[in-house]
Amino acid sequence: MEPISLAFYATVCGVLSVAAPRLGGFIPRLIIGAIVGIIAALILPSIRGLITGY
Repeated sequence: MEPISLAFYATVCGVLSVAAPRLGGFIPRLIIGAIVGIIAALILPSIRGLITGY
């Protein structure tokens, strides 16, 4: 995995893990985690472009 992707997903997962206990039970956390993962995957190319200049 390239460093930009690794740092990005580590940040997203870290922030989500801090908020997780306050998000409710298993199902709400699962749904919120899936939504956050989808959004993260969609915006990563834009962030990579800003960082690398492509």
